[in-house]
Amino acid sequence: MTHPFFTGTRFPRVFAHRGLVTAEGENSGVWENSAAAFAAADAAGIEYIETDCQVTADGDVVLFHDATIERLAGDPRAVNSVSTRDLRAMFEDHGGLLTVEEALDGFPEARFNIDVKTATAIDSLGPTLREHTHRVLLASFSDRVRRDAVASVLRSGARMRPAVSAGSATIALIRALTALHLSPARALADIDALQIPEKQGPVKVLTPALLDAAHKHDTEVHVWTINDPADMQRLVASGVDGVVSDRADLAYEVLHPQ
Repeated sequence: MTHPFFTGTRFPRVFAHRGLVTAEGENSGVWENSAAAFAAADAAGIEYIETDCQVTADGDVVLFHDATIERLAGDPRAVNSVSTRDLRAMFEDHGGLLTVEEALDGFPEARFNIDVKTATAIDSLGPTLREHTHRVLLASFSDRVRRDAVASVLRSGARMRPAVSAGSATIALIRALTALHLSPARALADIDALQIPEKQGPVKVLTPALLDAAHKHDTEVHVWTINDPADMQRLVASGVDGVVSDRADLAYEVLHPQ
């Protein structure tokens, strides 16, 4: 059965990777995973926003990719050692910091694909996502973190679980099983999407066998991070269900021409 996360939206899917930083936004210093980046994606008509969560020193679950703030702010401190107030101050001139709750409230029509980067976010995510599971997909490279996050949401009293994508170990298992012409049915149980790179180093992750097996079990396949229009068209023509892109505005134009 298709999860509501995937119903009533355009196909193939376009996911704005950490929001959308346009050329204008980049020139004005907008950061990824900021309120301004999400607003740009929303204004471009992008229905799905891919994002990440970390936890501050105050225990707030904020939308931030890296474990440290060095890449964006030139500060080597870990996110979990920085107060929410200080992180907000850093984001003030770069598009604005958002917590998960603020993003859900601020963009009520958007579908959020949230990569849980730390197990310390799990307990807070449950009640935060409880009323939004129809428009949230939870992801994590760790299958255990993803399962625990879903359990937290259900313990909070949610009427349905959020959609989920598989972690690295599950993806590797499915890739191996399909290469051996074995059924991945058990591995795909309760998995709504496989979100994968086309290749991991020299290893091809996306294969016709993996794609066919996923579709046979009603699991979508989304490929990241695709910024070239020719690659977008080629992948969709091969049967993938969506792309994750830094240029979601361009992907939208290419995959949903007027």
